[in-house]
Amino acid sequence: MMLSFFDQFMSPTYLGIPLIALAIVLPWTLYPTPTERWLNNRVLTLQGWFINRFTQQLLLPLNQGGHKWAVLLTSLMIFLFSINMLGLLPYTFTPTTQLSLNMGLAVPLWLATVIIGMRNQPTAALGHLLPEGTPVPLIPVLIIIETISLFIRPLALGVRLTANLTAGHLLIQLIATAAFVLLPMMPVVAILTATVLFLLTLLEVAVAMIQAYVFVLLLSLYLQENV
Repeated sequence: MMLSFFDQFMSPTYLGIPLIALAIVLPWTLYPTPTERWLNNRVLTLQGWFINRFTQQLLLPLNQGGHKWAVLLTSLMIFLFSINMLGLLPYTFTPTTQLSLNMGLAVPLWLATVIIGMRNQPTAALGHLLPEGTPVPLIPVLIIIETISLFIRPLALGVRLTANLTAGHLLIQLIATAAFVLLPMMPVVAILTATVLFLLTLLEVAVAMIQAYVFVLLLSLYLQENV
């Protein structure tokens, strides 16, 4: 029984072909494309307003050099948001529950921010490894600690997203199984369990949105330190 709970996180295959690529590409087909008309419909207007507001809030603390990342960070936010939300539907697969995918997104983007900092302002980038006013005996220890914390950043990005989504999906499946088993024996308890399941589903919708935003927000903060 415990093994079946984790089967939902296995990448689905069809005729030996992994379908994770289809799950990654599918969200992009659901968004309406802009038209050549002077006036857009309500869906396009709402979509444009949301993207503009998010981009403004995301780039607010960044200087002019960081604005070059606007398209990349906004596209990443929409991508993660779409995958997380679609993964809450029945009989669907959530690619962001795979640590390999999240690390594949986190490591190159984090490495790009570090390379930009080392290229544009190497003194300031290396200065982050040693806080100002550090006593001389503590300098080697602090450099090692700050270096470790620097390399842990992409791991924290990937693990945070994976752990939050995995835990939420497991809780939903556990409570749904409990409600299904209790229904013939204790209907009242099963109804209460189903109510908890509904509230947990609403919470997971919020978690799916928040985790996508936090992933991109932390990347923008790493970028802010290096531009």
